[in-house]
Amino acid sequence: MELRDTDRALVQAATAVAKLRCRSQHHTVASAARTADGRVFTGVNVHHVSEGSCAELVVVGTAATQGVTDLETIVTVADRGREISEPCGVCRRVLRDYLPSLRVVVGDLDALRVVSIGDLPG
Repeated sequence: MELRDTDRALVQAATAVAKLRCRSQHHTVASAARTADGRVFTGVNVHHVSEGSCAELVVVGTAATQGVTDLETIVTVADRGREISEPCGVCRRVLRDYLPSLRVVVGDLDALRVVSIGDLPG
């Protein structure tokens, strides 16, 4: 899939949230998702010794609170925005079930690419 300028902007949005909000052991990963009409939703993970919630699922829930159930593209960043992270196995399953046509930005920051959620293993 083609990497769009809006995909790069989505990475910047997730990176901004990571730099601003991922400053503790409880919040270490940020995610941003965009709708087809350009609305962007962001979120951070909630880490806890008993488990927690991944940033991707927080974003899906945040979008749902605004009545949005059809996200087009998602990206997740870690290390305060210094690296792109692929969704974990649980998130991949949830995202595939809820958003089977979701585009996912992956790769190194200097070599970004977009894949379908269905193309990620697991």
